[in-house]
Amino acid sequence: MPSVMLAPTPGIATFLKHLKHNPVDASIENFVSLLKRRQIRSSRPCAIATTHLLLKVVATFRDRDVAKLVERIRSVGQQLIAAQPREMAVGNIVRRVLGLVREIAEDDADENPDSTSMGDSGYLPYSNLEPSGLPTHFSNFSPPKHGSALPQKSGLSQSDSNGGDDNSGQGAVAVEKQLDRRPPLLTSHTSYVASAMAPQVTSLFGLLSHPHTPSPTATPPLGTQSPVMKPGLTSRVLATIPDASAAKVDIKAEVLEGIRELLDELDQADDQIAAYALDHIHSNEIILTHTSSTTVQRFLLAAARKRKFTVIHAEAYPNDYLETHATIMQGRQKSAVGDDEDERWSPLTALGITVIMIPDSAVFAIMSRVNKVILSPHTVLANGGLVAAAGALTIAQAASVHKTPVIAVSGVYKLSPVYPFDTEELIEYGDAGRVAEFQDGEMVESIEVVNPLFDYVSADLVDLYITNLGGHAPSYLYRIVADHYRAEDVNL
Repeated sequence: MPSVMLAPTPGIATFLKHLKHNPVDASIENFVSLLKRRQIRSSRPCAIATTHLLLKVVATFRDRDVAKLVERIRSVGQQLIAAQPREMAVGNIVRRVLGLVREIAEDDADENPDSTSMGDSGYLPYSNLEPSGLPTHFSNFSPPKHGSALPQKSGLSQSDSNGGDDNSGQGAVAVEKQLDRRPPLLTSHTSYVASAMAPQVTSLFGLLSHPHTPSPTATPPLGTQSPVMKPGLTSRVLATIPDASAAKVDIKAEVLEGIRELLDELDQADDQIAAYALDHIHSNEIILTHTSSTTVQRFLLAAARKRKFTVIHAEAYPNDYLETHATIMQGRQKSAVGDDEDERWSPLTALGITVIMIPDSAVFAIMSRVNKVILSPHTVLANGGLVAAAGALTIAQAASVHKTPVIAVSGVYKLSPVYPFDTEELIEYGDAGRVAEFQDGEMVESIEVVNPLFDYVSADLVDLYITNLGGHAPSYLYRIVADHYRAEDVNL
């Protein structure tokens, strides 16, 4: 009898495989359906899937207009956020990519300010009536008439002083005679000369104001121009003009490289957080943690290699207790997916760490013996509060009563610029049958049963956030938000 091939369970692994072999629009629809059915959930899988999707969106984008690229990414992000608004990691990644595109476009504009005004001839067209757009040391408020320029036929004439000599203003000889009689006034735009007999040094502003007048002091040679130069362009002027043959910055390639760096950040976030473990966990301490988290597990494993301590694990019943049991017994989540599948984690007990699992109802009773509480948030909000698995609020409140420090370990990709104006909107509710089975008909018909999947923990109940950038107080998170997100991208 032939063996039956079972279809893989939809999730992050199947989505990444689908993304490689299908058009981008089909992949967007697939990801939206997976989010709606909650087949991809939790912050890290959602962040990884979103980053890979946006990488393909940018790679397949054919237009050269940056504004259209921003609009395309925004449109995709709106679809993903509408599919599952409470997975804020999706919106965080979309905002990071939008900020990346804007930053690269602005840097390119700063480096090539005149790239859009390049003529067909390969040099910048100048105007005798307006100051040049080239970067200079002159104030934009100074009118062109204040700049030092070469003597002009209409401006320098000895007829005013000699009683009228029609040819006195013609040629360099007449100019030198006038300079001998009256040295020029030195302004902020003219160069100082050794003596009044020395020729006047013309400033860059004067050259640009009168580009078609040959300079008698141009070198080399004196009074001549190179045959390959455009009329009115001296070597000094050409030195200030950007090379027209230089290739422009490939914005698309820079954005793709930035998204790949974002993927590397997601892969390395847990290891970077674990590097701070020895600074916060000491020997013979009792650590209380909650639910199953790969970030917390790596954090504790990094400390367990050097120090001995005790871990008390709240089981997070009824939603995450199976994953919690698997983490304690095997060192990894039962439903671990993605690139974690190839890792072989050792449980804490294999490193000589005592692990005690308790029900959530015993948290307050045991809190007096606990030295630290370590939580893994689902989302970190801009005001310093967090959204974590149900039961986190009870643990934080018990720790507050006993003055036990609460530490939240989280990657920066979980930090959202959203403020919790209505905390009820942040809470997702799951299957009520896990709390009270529907077989208990009499009880179910008499009461309303709810099963919240998350709790909102306010900022005053958290003492420290440890991210892949280091440790931060809750009051400092607004600064990290400002560094990672643009104000125009907060509201997608």
